[in-house]
Amino acid sequence: MILIWADVYVGFSPSQSFQPQQVSWVHTFNAGVNNYLQLKGWFESGTLLTRTVTDFGQKMAEYCLSYMLKEAQHHEILEKQQRNKQWSVVTPKPLKEITVTLFGTGEIGKKIAEIFSLLGITVYGISYSGEQKSEFKAVTTVAQSSQYVEKSDYIISTLPLTQETNQLFNSTIFKTFNKAVFINVGRGQVVNTEDLIQALENNTVRHAILDVVDEEPLPTNSVLWDRSDITITPHISALTDIDDAVACFYETLQNIENKNHLNNKVDFQKGY
Repeated sequence: MILIWADVYVGFSPSQSFQPQQVSWVHTFNAGVNNYLQLKGWFESGTLLTRTVTDFGQKMAEYCLSYMLKEAQHHEILEKQQRNKQWSVVTPKPLKEITVTLFGTGEIGKKIAEIFSLLGITVYGISYSGEQKSEFKAVTTVAQSSQYVEKSDYIISTLPLTQETNQLFNSTIFKTFNKAVFINVGRGQVVNTEDLIQALENNTVRHAILDVVDEEPLPTNSVLWDRSDITITPHISALTDIDDAVACFYETLQNIENKNHLNNKVDFQKGY
């Protein structure tokens, strides 16, 4: 397909023959842009790339909280007791006693931290810059992340896939976990799967909740399916609502026409 008649390309992913220089503006309905950045020619073409920004942070916060509350409220224990007709008090763990380290302090990460903090959860942030953000108790760099990771009950990744984040969660980082639960709602390729399995075997990671994996759909022969210490969901933590996506595109179009600041413009050097 050659877009000789178009100025703008809009879609979830690029078509097979698409090249950035064919248009002046590309808008993706996804929050992540790694499938577009795999194409060459962005710098040379000067093509604008924007992404969809909606309530992804709210949705991801609710997704993560559902699993955190399930554990804090001992749902599995209570369900087993009901099956056995057993009346035995199990004390829930208050959210104010839970500590979370969140990798990714952008718009999505900040929203998750804001929601968690309102519930009394202590939230630390990890980013490459280490820039402090008011939504977090404190923020540090990836290189210094162990100081917060080792005292956290949950480690959550919202990271996009970039050259820097590819395979970031490997044996080095997993060794700093202190029997924490790992939740990945960002991109599957930021995790070294073999190292994650080893960390589960060593119990430095006590459970992994993976909404994203490095190959999607996850093949039926993957060992991840059969592990009781791994929970798999099919990339549903922040599904794109088409009405919200269209509204974001329209708002972006208006901002371009009015020469306003674009908060969803992709930084090619950062990769998001």
